[in-house]
Amino acid sequence: MTTPLLRVHPGAPLEPVSWDSALAVVAARLRVLREAHGDGTVAVFGGCGMTNEKAYQLGKFARVALRTPRLAFGDGTGVPARTAAALTRAFGVDRAFPGPLPDVGEADALLLVGGDAEAAAPPFLRQVRRMREGGAALIVVDPRRTESARAADLHLQITPGTEPVLANGLLFLAIADGLADGGYIAARTTGFDRLRTAVGGYWPERVERLTGVPVARMREAVRLLAAGRRSLVLTERDRAADTVAAYLNLALALGLPGTAGSGFGCVTDPGDGRGHGQKAARLPGDRPLDDPAARAHVARVWGVDPAVLPTAPPPADGLLGGRDAPRALLVFGSDQVAAAARAGVVEQRLNALDLLVVADHELSETALRADVVLPVARWAEESGTTTSLEGRVLRRRRAVPPPQGVRTDLAVLRDLAGRLAAPGRWSAEPEEVFGELARASAGGPADCAGVSYARLDAEDGVCLPCPSAEHPGTPRPFLDRFATRDGLARFVAVDPVGPAEDVDARYPLYLTTGRVAAGAQEEPPFVELHPDLGERLGIGPGAMVRVSGRRGVAIGRARYSAALREDTVAMPAPWGGEGTARPRAAAAAGVPWSVVWAVRIEPVGLPDPVAPAMFEGPGGAPGA
Repeated sequence: MTTPLLRVHPGAPLEPVSWDSALAVVAARLRVLREAHGDGTVAVFGGCGMTNEKAYQLGKFARVALRTPRLAFGDGTGVPARTAAALTRAFGVDRAFPGPLPDVGEADALLLVGGDAEAAAPPFLRQVRRMREGGAALIVVDPRRTESARAADLHLQITPGTEPVLANGLLFLAIADGLADGGYIAARTTGFDRLRTAVGGYWPERVERLTGVPVARMREAVRLLAAGRRSLVLTERDRAADTVAAYLNLALALGLPGTAGSGFGCVTDPGDGRGHGQKAARLPGDRPLDDPAARAHVARVWGVDPAVLPTAPPPADGLLGGRDAPRALLVFGSDQVAAAARAGVVEQRLNALDLLVVADHELSETALRADVVLPVARWAEESGTTTSLEGRVLRRRRAVPPPQGVRTDLAVLRDLAGRLAAPGRWSAEPEEVFGELARASAGGPADCAGVSYARLDAEDGVCLPCPSAEHPGTPRPFLDRFATRDGLARFVAVDPVGPAEDVDARYPLYLTTGRVAAGAQEEPPFVELHPDLGERLGIGPGAMVRVSGRRGVAIGRARYSAALREDTVAMPAPWGGEGTARPRAAAAAGVPWSVVWAVRIEPVGLPDPVAPAMFEGPGGAPGA
């Protein structure tokens, strides 16, 4: 898109208008809604792929220009948000990775939970391969026999959904076999006695029965991790919070976090997932919204009274949910309809808004439902910074200028702030915005006060926190203390209950999903099943099959894979292109992948008694 689009009234088509007309309509309607219903009537959502500058400015815009607490971003809701909470609870800060990526390549042992390194981002994959070339031990926890699982020294092929149960079982064995690091636990952690009592119910034979992993293999996994001088425990960030917390407990018991070359981390595509002030409950610098000192500091940088800033994040039922739902939503760099776990619910809530504004470079499924669509630059058409998985701030330089008529998100926010008479300074220059972000973050766990564009150019990135120009940055946090008030890491007991859905006579199979490597997506999506299961059900390779569950239906093409258990079928994490079906897996956890459902599969053509659609096409119609 290169021209703003406007819908003059509900039901009317989107029509091209000038930038002045589009921005005037947005500002006028926002003022009317706020005057009639209060500041909290407007919500703001930003994509997790935004630059640090855009994330920061969007958070500032929501709090200062709109005075709304309703703020979220793509990696700040659902499971990733609960994962961030688990990391913050244990370490005092949401730090996705324990150190520089080369630490993976130099590790002696790596436990990888639920992720396939072969489908991961190239920098991480390179380090895993280097680690393997060095003779290190690789342990993979996954119900699928992925490429990483095939290459592993030890594949713990669990019953889908029992990852945290296995973690508690491994922790039980670490304690029982004398492999827990008692000195580390006493000196650097708190809460271990309560945890030891809690995991007492996860004796090896019970865990074997629940997870399907033999006791001998569990014991070998713990031995390999404990024997390594440098050992790492890594999960995917979009795993359930119980899974993250349970494996974090295991890593702490073995003395890994805060030890050079060792630790616990979450592998996440968008980077470290901080949001730099775009999280509803966190101010720039990753400080709590309710911290009076942080509020006063950020307000000074922004040139506003601290009382202007919202005092509480949005309600727990979500950005658009609840009785006091917002009447307007501004979306930057995200297609909420395409990414929604419950697409029908999201579409209903978007359609019920008095005003939906979408800033994007293409007419996405969400933009098709908008009242105003603003064409903005895509990633190669703008400059800024990003923060990598390892917490390193990096420059991202513009490759080509945006087309005529297209503006950057920073320019859109500046222009809207001016029309709304927002106090303070608003710039569209990335370097100026980053300088303000650096000042606003000073003193926080993600302090970047010592980072500048000139320094990033000279040093090829700086790891946070970096409080001054003389500070070297912090590639390995927690070496001396954790970011908690007392400097101690916290054990938090987890009592998992297994999959949210269990199998029964009607739905006798587990459905699990996972990411596939770039370019490997197919239309229609494939459904993997074990050859023995396919023969038993009369489903051959290439046949079209229906996957039916308590939450809906999906259609796909059968593909045999001996990598799966006979009680499990698998589908790829989200696929889809223009005019094709997209996954709408209505997971209890609210995300469209890394979750488990109970299903049955059968050839297409048999009558289907299940009404709701698990996978829907554009517009909410059932897809195929």
